[in-house]
Amino acid sequence: MAAPRDRVAHLLRQLQRAACQCPSHSHTYSQAPGLSPSGKTTDYAFEMAVSNIRYGAGVTKEVGMDLQNMGAKNVCLMTDKNLSQLPPIQTVMDSFVKNGINFKVYDNVRVEPTDRSFMEAIEFAKRGAFDAYVAMGGGSTIDTCKAANLYASSPDSDFLDYVNAPIGKGKPVTAPLKPLIAVPTTSGTGSETTGVAIFDYEHLKVKTGIASRAIKPTLGLIDPLHTLYLPERVIANSGFDVLCHALESYTALPYHMRSPCPANPVTRPAYQGSNPISDIWAVHALRIVAKYLKRAVRNPDDLEARSNMHLASAFAGIGFGNAGVHLCHGMSYPISGLVKTYKAKDYNVDHPLVPHGLSVVLTSPAVFTFTAQMSPERHLEMAEILGKPGALDGSNPGT
Repeated sequence: MAAPRDRVAHLLRQLQRAACQCPSHSHTYSQAPGLSPSGKTTDYAFEMAVSNIRYGAGVTKEVGMDLQNMGAKNVCLMTDKNLSQLPPIQTVMDSFVKNGINFKVYDNVRVEPTDRSFMEAIEFAKRGAFDAYVAMGGGSTIDTCKAANLYASSPDSDFLDYVNAPIGKGKPVTAPLKPLIAVPTTSGTGSETTGVAIFDYEHLKVKTGIASRAIKPTLGLIDPLHTLYLPERVIANSGFDVLCHALESYTALPYHMRSPCPANPVTRPAYQGSNPISDIWAVHALRIVAKYLKRAVRNPDDLEARSNMHLASAFAGIGFGNAGVHLCHGMSYPISGLVKTYKAKDYNVDHPLVPHGLSVVLTSPAVFTFTAQMSPERHLEMAEILGKPGALDGSNPGT
């Protein structure tokens, strides 16, 4: 067992160190030379960062009051063309009007955004001189709004300044950003909890992103009523993303095995490996997925199931947002980035698209067969949570 375990650990370390690692959930960071204050070569500490979260059916109607409490006078509301025609966006605008919030709508967000679509949103934000942002939609909308807020708050920066290396310069974010309220309408990315913004870099036909605690939303309003508007395949693929977030963060290389150890805490990455706090969120998210995902897909009116999946998305986001993920997500980017003609069912878009959750889950059987050698106990625990009886005690010979 020792040799296969060492082999898996070596690969996971290489993923952490590689400049082209998974752009959505891991990022490179500069390391000062020398040992840490503890004298260790591997890390000895972890820290947690997460957006404020408010959950409840109908909580969206409070957004206008939140902006009023922040003293916002000129707000940017970002969404996409499809959602702009549905009742959830009207709920937000009604709350704005009721609370006297002046706002402008940007509804040109692209599902699976590109550097071009990011820059179009950034130009809108710069022209608007907004003092707060509200992003309503899936991960594409929330990520686009994060980027717009960042570059409008740092108007002299070049677009590649904050983009992850090796495509961008990976500079630290030092400019103060405006408040951003995220209202997720899908149950998958957990983007309302994280400091990551992902896009396709069209020139190189690759996915990359911006990763910084500074760009995470100020507040996430998680309203399960919005999930009732989602079609079957969107719920399924979003659920696959939650599933893999939980599985991968729970089986990520532990934080105390990550090297080199930072010489200064400012260089400790946000995505630092599995740890006792992220483990709690990952396991709980997995239990919810096991109980409710199939129900949420099969019955669009099952508010209990869809509400729980909406919350599980945030739980898993807190887990992977601090632990990171690994091979499923790392390998999903060539799967989705190289698509030329495929158009997924239930996705009303005008361009080829492999939904993110689908591209992630495709490799998961092979990935977890491989990584099981590194931490068999954790993999058996996950198998039992997902309904494989006897996984932990070995009584099921098929495990």
